[in-house]
Parts: sequence; C-alpha cells; structure tokens
Amino acid sequence: MTRALILGGSRSGKSAHAESLASGSGKDVVYIATARAGDSEMAARIGHHRQQRPAAWVTIEEPIALGDALQRWRAPQRIVIVDCLTLWLSNLLFSAKAAFPDIGMIELPTLLQEQRANFLEALAQPGGDVVLVSNEVGMGIVPQGAVSRCFADESGRLNQAVASICERVVLVAAGLPLVLKANAC
Repeated sequence: MTRALILGGSRSGKSAHAESLASGSGKDVVYIATARAGDSEMAARIGHHRQQRPAAWVTIEEPIALGDALQRWRAPQRIVIVDCLTLWLSNLLFSAKAAFPDIGMIELPTLLQEQRANFLEALAQPGGDVVLVSNEVGMGIVPQGAVSRCFADESGRLNQAVASICERVVLVAAGLPLVLKANAC
C-alpha cells in the first residue's frame, strides 16, 4: 500500500499528476471529489472535471465525511484519488455558517475538528493505495484578514499531518513533480 500527497499551487499540474499516477497503476480508480458548487462558475469547473475523467473511474462526491469515504472505498485492487484536501478544509471551516471576525483568533468549528481527526485516522489505517491532492498555500505572504490567516494556518497543519502519514510526498510546480519524500513501502 502506498499513500501519496501531491502538493502544488493553483493550476500547477498537481491534479494531472495524481490522475497520471492512478492511470498508470493498473488498478481500479475511485475518485473522491470534495468540491461543492457554491456558484455557477464552480459548477462549471466541476462539470468540466467530470467530463475529463475516464468513464471507467468511479466518482464519489464527498464534501464533508472524507474519512468515512476513504474507509469505504479503499481496497487492495483500487487506487483512490482525493481531490482536494484544501476544498474539503474550506467546506469544514465554513460548515457552521458563522460570521468571522476581521481580526483576532477564530474558533474552529467542531465539525472540522471531528472530521479532520476521523480522516487522519482513516488515512493511517492499512488499505489500498491513496493519492491525495492539496494546495500549498503557505509560500506567499501572510494573508490579510483573520479567516484567511486561519485557512492558511489550518491548510499548513493539515498538509503536515498528511505528509507525516504518507510514504510519498511530491510538490508540483509548472507541471513538474519534485519528490520531497519517498519512503519504501
């Protein structure tokens, strides 16, 4: 079993790299999509991604209960792609539909804390291969506004936790993969 985390910026090629790994595995592919169509532009993006995936791939749309989905779909004959962790984190961060202060500390929603713990526990369990896609948002300036800083902080914490579990971690920039971690399984 191999767990891989594919990191990169927006339009870096990270999803294409993850999909290439899955296609080349020779295994059945299950694609867990975490995006929500909150507006027409996002709905169009989701539709475009659906059309581009091979028909033989099973697509599961799971914006919240990612750990449960991972436990349900991992199997030795499968490779599971999760795209993407930062959209999932956004779904959880805004799940309480609370107003966020412009300044000051933000209390994380209980659902985020519970689902994050459940996901990390599920990822640590043995099962089939998993390729996780996540944005690397911590390479720029510190964002303005408390909620943006909170999101950047939590993204970084999530990526670190996932990277510590995964045997392989790859940073993709300009479509080029750079292996950061490659432990033998």
